[in-house]
Amino acid sequence: MPSDPRFPELLLGPLLRHVDPVSATLWVETDRPCEVEILGRRARTFCVSGHHYALVVVEDLEPGSTTPYGVHLDGAAVWPPPQSSFPPSRIRTPGDEGGFRIAFGSCRYATPGTADSADRIPPDALDAYAERVAHQPEEAWPDALVLLGDQVYADELTPPTRSWLSLRRGEEAPPDAQVSDFEEYTRLYAESWSDPGVRWLLSTIPSSMIFDDHEMIDDWNTSAAWRREVTAEDWWSARISGGLVSYWIYQHLGNLSPQELAENKTWQAVKGLHEDSDDAEPMLREMAERADTEPASIRWSFVRHWGDARLIMIDSRAGRVLDEQGRRMVDDEEFAWIEAAMQRGVEEGVQHLIIGTSLPWLLPHAIHNIERWNETLNVRHEGAWRGRQAEKLRQAADLEHWAAFGESFERLGRALTSVARGDHGPAPATALVLSGDVHHAYAAELVQPAGLTGRVHQLTVSPLHNQAPHPIRVGFRIGWSRWAKRFTATLARAARAEPSVLEWDKQAGPFFGNQIGELVLSGREARFQLSVTDLGQPDLRQVLDLPLSQG
Repeated sequence: MPSDPRFPELLLGPLLRHVDPVSATLWVETDRPCEVEILGRRARTFCVSGHHYALVVVEDLEPGSTTPYGVHLDGAAVWPPPQSSFPPSRIRTPGDEGGFRIAFGSCRYATPGTADSADRIPPDALDAYAERVAHQPEEAWPDALVLLGDQVYADELTPPTRSWLSLRRGEEAPPDAQVSDFEEYTRLYAESWSDPGVRWLLSTIPSSMIFDDHEMIDDWNTSAAWRREVTAEDWWSARISGGLVSYWIYQHLGNLSPQELAENKTWQAVKGLHEDSDDAEPMLREMAERADTEPASIRWSFVRHWGDARLIMIDSRAGRVLDEQGRRMVDDEEFAWIEAAMQRGVEEGVQHLIIGTSLPWLLPHAIHNIERWNETLNVRHEGAWRGRQAEKLRQAADLEHWAAFGESFERLGRALTSVARGDHGPAPATALVLSGDVHHAYAAELVQPAGLTGRVHQLTVSPLHNQAPHPIRVGFRIGWSRWAKRFTATLARAARAEPSVLEWDKQAGPFFGNQIGELVLSGREARFQLSVTDLGQPDLRQVLDLPLSQG
């Protein structure tokens, strides 16, 4: 990195984001306006409230190729860092013969060096994974990294960030302090993405990202009652606009393909600003405020094309329909878009259809039944005392996964079983739902309805860097037990909750500790591998290698 103050500095990145057989996008944050150059392609930075960013589109790459790259700012080389112990960053495009490996996980709280040691958080699995990958031959590296929510925690701050807040605000930040605006969100990303190992990993492995609640606030969009409470707070507007503006900049832009960027009106308007004198913050704040109050004004969901695999990432937070009598995980228009993307994948002959959603679709049976029971009480007794008590329980126990949006749970099930039956063309070998959020890992398989040609699995991996307190561990182990399933099913029937036509069995888990999952795909074959770290065990240890496809 240059130390001469006359030259710009690379603050964050480069992050390698969207990669297809012939193009790639790379994201950076710099300390001042400048021109960013990567592999001969140049882009001017854009300014947001005094911060400077660029997204460089590299085109005319060769399918199945490997291209090392560096970053120049105003002509000065700033990446790779001098004396780096990591291999050179490179762009590897899909298109060669052979398998495809996808790493995935969620819930990464800061970095090992900034977390409070008193919290006894196990070693960071993403940091350990970066070290593992760096020492492997390139052919063993993952081809994609899927981050399924909670890349930063706006409502759980590290001691260094609380100290920084105290200086910024001019008063002592309490232990339960939370970020309040865009400037404070930029601190979270700087803290999380400056870790050298993770920084190298993100510069070399293409990443796809979606948010979950802690990137905005715990319980984000749990219910209509929750929204009425939070939107009445005078701090909410700055909080949600800061959260969504920062998400758009740091995460969402890189989810888009070059074609989608060319068609994105907000991105094109930002590119049209004069970097040295125009600030994109007012425009992006307006976009964020509209996205919060009118979720249909923006689509955070997206698609990744990976040869024999297709990822459809679903926004299961911002786009919710929260009217108690018509709750939906996403509105009907977006669900139709999801179903159409699934059908296109089948028609195009993909072997592995992958759904990404921060929240698990198939939960431990007892927890699923409790969420169905609770939603039924909320719907039936809305406004009455029973409904108010059910709402208190919903918020206190985080009863807001797919099971708590019963119509959407069943609709996703119908879409997946239709694909696995071959209703839209030859069934893919697998239909896989990747999720995080619940601070443990497990694999479950759909067993009813019968007669499916393809296999349907739920694969949940969480956290990358956090912990599951002992009561949570006990609760999730009980949640899979037969007696808990029977008891909670009786409870749901007593409330006249609509039973599901779907049945699923746990295939593996629950696993605790910090963890990262890998999908290993080759033709119609698929495997799920899981590696964990734990207290006293800093290195990743593989604990599962589960076949997902027939034979």
